Amino acid sequence: MPEDILMFSIVIPLYNKAATVERAINSVLNQTVQDYEIVVVNDGSTDKGPDVVEQINDSRIRLIVQTNQGVSVARNRGIAEAKHELIAFLDADDEWMPEFLETIRRMILNHPACALYATRYFLRAPSGKQQPAIVRSLMNDFEGSIDNYFEIAANSNPPVWTSATCVRKTALEKIGGFPVGVKSGEDLLTWARLAVRFKVSYSMACLSIFYQTTAETCDTIPSRVPADDDVVGRGLADLLNGVENSMKKYLRSYCALWHKMRASCYLRLGMRTNARNEIIKALHYSISLTLIVYWILSFSPGFTIQKAFHLGSSN
Repeated sequence: MPEDILMFSIVIPLYNKAATVERAINSVLNQTVQDYEIVVVNDGSTDKGPDVVEQINDSRIRLIVQTNQGVSVARNRGIAEAKHELIAFLDADDEWMPEFLETIRRMILNHPACALYATRYFLRAPSGKQQPAIVRSLMNDFEGSIDNYFEIAANSNPPVWTSATCVRKTALEKIGGFPVGVKSGEDLLTWARLAVRFKVSYSMACLSIFYQTTAETCDTIPSRVPADDDVVGRGLADLLNGVENSMKKYLRSYCALWHKMRASCYLRLGMRTNARNEIIKALHYSISLTLIVYWILSFSPGFTIQKAFHLGSSN
């Protein structure tokens, strides 16, 4: 395989991340593989983040400026500007381990028929506690092609996470890139759309760090209300029409998981009626003990709900 085919375009969307963007870029500059360009898309930042980027002295960094249009538009702009076929994504508040690109390159060489390559990652709480993402159905030393992405995704933390992912540009173009106007779950829908059309390669090595907020660790309530227009839920449901029967069962479970996630947000926000509506939608796809517990919680006092989610997150 020609060497230039294995070069990476690294897309970093930037919006008001002055405190962390240098850490993110440095984690790229410290990679054991150095054949790449870095495309930072400034999505209308109002802080000093773009100045921080411009002060980093490396000719491989390009700063693209646009008005604020959301993370999907920023990523799609980065994809369009990318010079190379292999596009790796890194959010401006996360970081890679030094061997991330080296591992992705090895996976590409070993599994060239795949279009989506990803690794497991660490979850780091604001307290500093760090633990690997829970990815079930795979051995801890697994590295290879996945037969059924949704079988794993329906029972785990998101196995594919944006800051631990590399995708072929041609595959992203075929699915239309990231869905525009979606503020939460746009990445989950993108990976699902890729997984139903292309082969996925995965490594269980934890090679990036997801810095969680207090809302993500359930120490505080969610920072935003789920969108009334559930673009992601409809998008996942649409995928059921075109998948093989062997995948459909697990995709239905994944659809249920999405509505369960929305229900959990509504519960923590005290929006019980909305939560019940999401639980009913989830039960349409798959029945689980967790959904039954959520239904009971929807009739419980607020402090009971918060304590239940805090304990669940801690465990």
